[in-house]
Amino acid sequence: MAADSEPDTSRTVVQTYVPAYQRDEWDEHADELGMSRSEFVKTMVQAGRRGFGADVDQSSPTDKTSTAGAGDATDLTDHVLETLSDNECLSWDELLAAVTGDVESRLEETLQELQSDDEIRYSGRKGGYVLDNQ
Repeated sequence: MAADSEPDTSRTVVQTYVPAYQRDEWDEHADELGMSRSEFVKTMVQAGRRGFGADVDQSSPTDKTSTAGAGDATDLTDHVLETLSDNECLSWDELLAAVTGDVESRLEETLQELQSDDEIRYSGRKGGYVLDNQ
C-alpha cells in the first residue's frame, strides 16, 4: 500500500473453527469484559499482533469510530457492488439481507462498549437504554 493511500475500511467476514470448549471460554471472558464474542476476538487478535511486534496502527478507523455506515451512500454503493460482484443474481430480499446483515451485531457491540464506558445503561424501569447520567 502506498504511504499516501487511505486504508480500506470496508467490513468483511473472517471465519475460523475452534473447539466448542474454546468458544465457550471466549464467550465467558467476553461477558466478563462486557464485550460481544466478535469484539473480544478482534481485540485479542490485535493485542496478540502487538505482542508479536506487529506494527498495528491504532489511529486507523474501526467499527466503533468509522463515520461510514448504513447512512453513507458511497459506502452502501460500494457494498452493493461488491455483493453483486460475488453473486450472479440476488433478489431484493437477498440483497437487503446481504447489506444489512451485520447491523444487529454492530449495534450489540456498540451498546456493550457504551455500557462498559459508562456512557449508557439499560433501565428496566424505562424498558430500554438511557444515557447513564439520567
